[in-house]
Amino acid sequence: MQNSYYNNYTSINVYKNNSISSGLTTQILYGEKFKLIKKTRDWWKIKLNSDKYIGFKKKKKFKKKITYYYKVSSLKADIYSSPYLKKKIKYKLPFASKISFIKKLGSFIEFEKNKWIKISDVKPINYKTNNIFQKIKIFNGTRYKWGGKDYQGIDCSALIQLCFAFNNQYFPRDSQDQLKYLKKTIQKKNVKKNDLFFWKGHVAIAISKKNLVHAYGPFKRVITMNIDKTIKRIKDTANLKLISIKRI
Repeated sequence: MQNSYYNNYTSINVYKNNSISSGLTTQILYGEKFKLIKKTRDWWKIKLNSDKYIGFKKKKKFKKKITYYYKVSSLKADIYSSPYLKKKIKYKLPFASKISFIKKLGSFIEFEKNKWIKISDVKPINYKTNNIFQKIKIFNGTRYKWGGKDYQGIDCSALIQLCFAFNNQYFPRDSQDQLKYLKKTIQKKNVKKNDLFFWKGHVAIAISKKNLVHAYGPFKRVITMNIDKTIKRIKDTANLKLISIKRI
């Protein structure tokens, strides 16, 4: 039985159980590979290849193979039905989606039949940024969404994980697992750019010695904040102390 598939839709929701009401836990981006564990009439229990995350998704028809050539480098990339008419399709591809290649025409690439994307919205699949979090700024102002992984909504741990994924590196999906994964602990006085701040159920990334950025539920968006004020605010409003600061 075929049990490995590739997502060929813009983003697919993954739920805790075989019910939408069970809650969104993560998403599968276009091009992501997953393994089918079990299926019923309407639902598939699956495991993501990238981070071994297990959950349930609605039954759909998926591709059995996608050969990666490019990955989306913009927050959301328009899809066109033709490079001549430049007619946009309703859906967009989110950041870090992995696509195939059929042909190039002018400033466009065809990655599926009659689906074109601008070359300016992608990078070669093996491309890596000099700074692992270089692309995090494109998410500024993006809506906070528990379990979200794209431009329509993202949570704190996905914001971190996607930057690693774009650079073809593994990183856990949930903040508690991210905390365990990183071994080097830093004192607050020694904080520098790209250090990660961890609270129970929350993570943020330092963009300087004074500021951090995070997908912050209470403010309902990805936002840049002062480090000291953030630590105090989370303690005052959620009664949560900073657990640790880690260096990647």
